[in-house]
Amino acid sequence: MTHHLAEFNIARLRAPLDAPETAEFTSVLEAVNQIAEVSPGFVWRLTDDGARSASYVDVYDDPLLIVNYSVWTDLESLRHFTYRSGHASYFRRRREWFEDGSSRLVCWWVPAGEVPSIDEATRRLAHLEEHGPTPHAFTFAAPFAEHD
Repeated sequence: MTHHLAEFNIARLRAPLDAPETAEFTSVLEAVNQIAEVSPGFVWRLTDDGARSASYVDVYDDPLLIVNYSVWTDLESLRHFTYRSGHASYFRRRREWFEDGSSRLVCWWVPAGEVPSIDEATRRLAHLEEHGPTPHAFTFAAPFAEHD
């Protein structure tokens, strides 16, 4: 395998991470991240300086806009984690914690062993939003093979 799959996603919370409305969401972050880390195909995930979830990393000026950023060996491994692992039950409840229509996801291929910067992730997301799915930046619904 010469490439891995990078994924970056954002969503805007309905309330701050420390608000009672998001308490259940924040209470499961560590467990969900542990599910990711033991899932087949997991390579890396962004954490804050205290090794907490990427949700606590300030990427945008909006404190309600949180991120998740990870690298996987392949698209199917990421799909499995997202839709068929213990993460799925929380994923289905995302509307309880996030504003409708606020979530965005971008994927792209990186050389195996490379961890792209957050700046690259935000640029890839901007590229996707401007140009739609391309081999440079794509989605689950419109993926591109690593050789494209």
